[in-house]
Order: sequence, then structure tokens, then C-alpha cells
Amino acid sequence: MALQLGAVRDAFLAANVPADKADKAAEELAEFKDRFAGADVKLVELTSSVRLVQAMLSVNLALTAGVLWRLLGH
Repeated sequence: MALQLGAVRDAFLAANVPADKADKAAEELAEFKDRFAGADVKLVELTSSVRLVQAMLSVNLALTAGVLWRLLGH
């Protein structure tokens, strides 16, 4: 048996949904919950990658500005 969300299953049963259908619905909702949790992890990884690219761009711009300053300053 797959993972279920107990409160959801209990709510379906309280609404007079047959037990087999309540089990199936609770399992499907648990799968969606797991899927969205995986998406959160990917979003955190993407955010850290964007921060790395921003840092690299900042260093590149600073070095480029320094080189141009030295070339045009003399």
C-alpha cells in the first residue's frame, strides 16, 4: 500500500465516500505532495546557481572595469 494522507482519507470517509475510493484519492494526493516537495528542492538548487552566476558576473565586470580604467587612464 502506498503512502496516504490520513486526514484526507478520514475526510473522504466522513463524506460517505467508499473506503476503496477514499484510499485511492488519499494515495494520489500523497503522490502530488511528494512531487511538489521535489520541485522545492529543484527550486533551491536553481536559486543557488543563479547566485553563483551573479557573483561570477560581478567579478567579471569589476575586472573589466579595472582593465579599462588602466588602459584609458594612461
